[in-house]
Amino acid sequence: MEWVWPWITTLGEAFLQLLIQPFYYIAVILIALIYHRQLLQERKLFHVRMQSSITQTIRAVLGGIIIGVMVSLISLFLGAHLTLGSLISIWIAALVLSLIRIRYLCFAYAAGALGILQFALNVASSWQPVGMLGQAVETVRALDMPALLVLAALLHFGEAALARMQGVSMASPFLMEGKRGKLVGGYQMQLFWAIPLLILVPTTGGITELAWTPLFHAGQGYTLVALPILLGLSENTQSMLPGRKLQRSAKRLMLYSLALLVFSLLAVWWSPFTVIAALVAFAGHELLVWYSALEEQQLSPAFVHPQHGLKVLSVIPDSPAAELGIEAGETLYKVNGVLVHSPEDLHRALRMNPAFCKLEVRNHQGESKFMQRAIYEGEHHQLGVIMAPDNHEVWAVQPRSVTLFQVITLKLFTHRKERRVDGAVLALPPASEVSEKGSVEM
Repeated sequence: MEWVWPWITTLGEAFLQLLIQPFYYIAVILIALIYHRQLLQERKLFHVRMQSSITQTIRAVLGGIIIGVMVSLISLFLGAHLTLGSLISIWIAALVLSLIRIRYLCFAYAAGALGILQFALNVASSWQPVGMLGQAVETVRALDMPALLVLAALLHFGEAALARMQGVSMASPFLMEGKRGKLVGGYQMQLFWAIPLLILVPTTGGITELAWTPLFHAGQGYTLVALPILLGLSENTQSMLPGRKLQRSAKRLMLYSLALLVFSLLAVWWSPFTVIAALVAFAGHELLVWYSALEEQQLSPAFVHPQHGLKVLSVIPDSPAAELGIEAGETLYKVNGVLVHSPEDLHRALRMNPAFCKLEVRNHQGESKFMQRAIYEGEHHQLGVIMAPDNHEVWAVQPRSVTLFQVITLKLFTHRKERRVDGAVLALPPASEVSEKGSVEM
């Protein structure tokens, strides 16, 4: 049992590294800002808060810890050659890429970009700069890219699992202009996780006895190194429910992870495959995003009102509608026996019996289900249901790429909608009136 104490000591040192390094805290802060920005957008569009940004951040942190533990256990068999320079390189690459688009704030993009950069620097091997630039170039050239890319593949297997487990609870409704200029409802899923990893690294000291031979760089001794990283997945849908969209995305992400793992393992066997694996890491992730957007363009919007009834875009948590079991995508057909066609019809029907309501709701299969509930003072005037847009909403989201700077400054891409009736533009309420209802000015 002489090996137990060295393992405990090494594990304690690795946890201490994780606690004193700033990168994990940076990841958590960035995630908190992303979800706080999402909360501001919800308040501006719907005048309500769907989810607490603190709750969303806690979910992301807990999910990241679960994946971190699982991948750390698997990575014990890798034996990656990582240094502090490797960690700094990954984070610099991720932060630089996030200045272009926030969804680039992901380990796969950072590892892929570094692999392509390393290939370019190795091709230009005669270029030997001096000073800080020279040190940076040598750090990139020395990166253990096959190990990083294998790690990226393993992490994205975990990301696919987390998307299925947590994605629906972190989806946020939004409104945007459709192809014909009319508002359509949809969901935005910004899924980010801070992953605390402990990686087995060859060294001249440390643990000398292992019951296995690591895949990379077997040496005389090993130690554990803390590697906090960030994973991210961003999806939008107007054509299907969030659960169905995430199910499709998770399957595609699994296939992407498998392809990346195959090419990364081939790079261990033959180094020219490294640049191919790096291209798969970056371009493959972009292909998933492109295909998802193309799919959305080809499908019809799901959150539009039928001929009779009101389509439900979302349900506010802990509201009367949530207690009744009303779900997004269902249709409010009758309220207190009255067929509803507009929010005004809904208000009038609810006022017919302000202390009690009876509902007929059409589910996703078009079948009726009947609900009833007492209405208490102070509860939401629409039962806590957010309806699909009827083109009378004030605010809509402008589809635009979000950068790290815009997340930090909490900048929202929303614009005021003009209401038109028979070609005439109707006056919108002033910004001050909108602010009193709980929206947030940009």
